Amino acid sequence: MPKRVLIVGGVAGGMSAATRLRRLDEFADIVVFERGPFVSFANCGLPYHLGGEIADRGKLIVQSPQRLRQVFRLDVRANTEVVSIDRAAKTVTARHLITGDETTEHYDDLILATGASAIIPPTSGIQRPGHFTLRTIPDMDRVMDWITKQSAKSALVLGGGFIGLEAAEQLHRRGLTVTVVERNPQVLTPLDVEMAAHIHIELKKHGVRLELSNPVERFEDAKAGESAAASVAVLANGTRIPADAVLVGVGVRPEIKLAKEAGVEIGNSGGVKVNSRLQTSDPHIWAVGDVVEVTHGVTSTPAVIPLAGPANRQGRIVADNITGQDSHYRGTLGTAIVRVFDLTAAVVGANEALLKKTGTPFTAVHLHPNSHAGYFPGAKPIALKVLFHPESGKLLGAQAVGEDGVDKRIDVIATAMQFNGTIDDLAELELCYAPPFGSAKDPINLAGMAGQNVWEGRVAVAQWHEVPALLTTGAVVLDVREPGERDGGIIPGSMSIPLGSLRERLSELPKDQELLVHCASGQRSYNACRVLMQHGFRCRNLTGSFKTWKAAQPTV
Repeated sequence: MPKRVLIVGGVAGGMSAATRLRRLDEFADIVVFERGPFVSFANCGLPYHLGGEIADRGKLIVQSPQRLRQVFRLDVRANTEVVSIDRAAKTVTARHLITGDETTEHYDDLILATGASAIIPPTSGIQRPGHFTLRTIPDMDRVMDWITKQSAKSALVLGGGFIGLEAAEQLHRRGLTVTVVERNPQVLTPLDVEMAAHIHIELKKHGVRLELSNPVERFEDAKAGESAAASVAVLANGTRIPADAVLVGVGVRPEIKLAKEAGVEIGNSGGVKVNSRLQTSDPHIWAVGDVVEVTHGVTSTPAVIPLAGPANRQGRIVADNITGQDSHYRGTLGTAIVRVFDLTAAVVGANEALLKKTGTPFTAVHLHPNSHAGYFPGAKPIALKVLFHPESGKLLGAQAVGEDGVDKRIDVIATAMQFNGTIDDLAELELCYAPPFGSAKDPINLAGMAGQNVWEGRVAVAQWHEVPALLTTGAVVLDVREPGERDGGIIPGSMSIPLGSLRERLSELPKDQELLVHCASGQRSYNACRVLMQHGFRCRNLTGSFKTWKAAQPTV
């Protein structure tokens, strides 16, 4: 008899599983239930239709139920919600949300691809008209309809994550005055604060108001003199921000209700617990996508990491396993990217906060290389941070922010991490080079070389946030930039000796105090440290140097 496979949820994980199943088993009976009207759509593109960059709404619809039925012989049931699972009988109850009709369907294997739902914080007034989330095409339609009908001129975005910043950029592009409110001291928490600081600067440069560490306490009606088609946000410090539209983007949580009520085990991180084959505690039930608890690819700890790429791979793996292959999911590195106006920010692996939380030792290096050869027109600086294990040199994570070439560098590091690469491997990678595309020493190679210098003991480094503590222990900050460069700012209390005259002025430096050496980006200060160390001085190179330190200072 043909195997009967029911899939609860479409989009990335569910549809990837369905189409892979069909390619592997022409005779399987495959039924896909989707609660919404669209079973296969590009939810990552939703913000860009808001701003008009994706002008044609139809481009967001990847496959229609009719096309899936025609090409893959899938029984696709849109507007149909699976409301319960009977594990003993191996059946589900499905309800059509328009007619109310219910059916009971038998399965041999059941795949849960129920995804995640937007988190709505318990803020007073948050459910008012004109407040929206952005997860589906109908969500997007409601936002656009409201903005048009209200002739909206202002918007408040609650949350500074990936979706929140994409929406802020696109609402600004649409002509609205935009405010982003984030309860944390930074946006994009997968990045470390000094890297996210570049995004703070970019948002403000484009006129987006940014409220950090200042959460919304309540939403209320406008007072006299205030114009707000949606509501007025009252922040923790009393600031009032009128908004014609409010977009809530504080994050998502796995849609586990169906699985939990059926007695399927839920992991400590809040997602459905699965093994490496993506099998739940019930051997006939599988789970993929945003609903699952994955293993973090660096820390090996349980995590919920909602990303489209992993969801698609998981759907493929489940299909393999259902059809008799032995396929395993390696874990999730959390590789992600976002564009914010003229900057791109990308991340892979663990950041400092996660490494500290899990007790993982790490060393970090910062650098600011150009995206391609500096002598070729159009080269743009990249702020690049790489974290690695101080003993093994194993790569633990990387972050990059810049106008050009960010995606390429993070993708290369993500690839290296898939194969347990080390900081040494980055230095040795042979990458394509021509002046319009890179440098003979690519930023990846330079990051590897900077890391090698620390790993092999040729220099000690300090990070920007260590500067105050080092000063209290008597360290002396030495600036080896040229005098004119100091006109753009200095680290308070620093002394200045340009690198070119350092050897002639060694007598001016104390040998009984540690020297914290910096230049603009870290390369000249490394050269200075090599000179100083061989002359008997104790010194550390301020990794990322003045550029990183300055970006992280809120008042500089």
